Amino acid sequence: MKEFPIAVIMERRRLNNPWVDAAWEAVGVVPAFDDADPAPRCIVDEVERGQWRFGGFALELFRDEAENYFANITAPIPKVFVMWRMDGERARPAAVSVSYGEAARWLDSGEQVDGVAMPREIADWVGDFVNTHYKPEPKKKVKRNDPLGLDRRRT
Repeated sequence: MKEFPIAVIMERRRLNNPWVDAAWEAVGVVPAFDDADPAPRCIVDEVERGQWRFGGFALELFRDEAENYFANITAPIPKVFVMWRMDGERARPAAVSVSYGEAARWLDSGEQVDGVAMPREIADWVGDFVNTHYKPEPKKKVKRNDPLGLDRRRT
C-alpha cells in the first residue's frame, strides 16, 4: 500500500485564563479507508471541551526517511505527528507524518506539531516498510586524534 488514509482528531479545551479562551491539540488519528471526507465533523460538543474529526489525510512513506521511521517505530510509544494551524477560531490539521526528521523540521520552522499515539494498523504498515527498506549504516572504526601517537609508536 503506497498511502495510508487517516483522519485526525483535534480537541479544544476551555481554559480559565484572561488571555486565552481555549487550548487546541491533536489527540488522535484513526484509519479512514471508508470515509476520507475532509470536512470537519464535530464528535464531542461540550462546554469544557470539543472534538472534531478532519479527514482527507494520507500518510506516505519515502525510502530516504527510513531511518527516521525506524527511530519512531522502535520508540517506547510510536507517534504520528500532526502539524496544525489556526484557521479563524478553529485549529485545522495541515500535514501528517510518521518521520521524526520531518516533525523536527516542522518544529524548527515554528509550526505547531503534536505527536499522538500511533494506532496498531499504522504501526504494522510502517514496520513492514522499515523491514523492507531500512539498512543500518555499518559501524565505522573511529581513529583517535592523538598527536603524540606517532612518537609513541617509534620508541
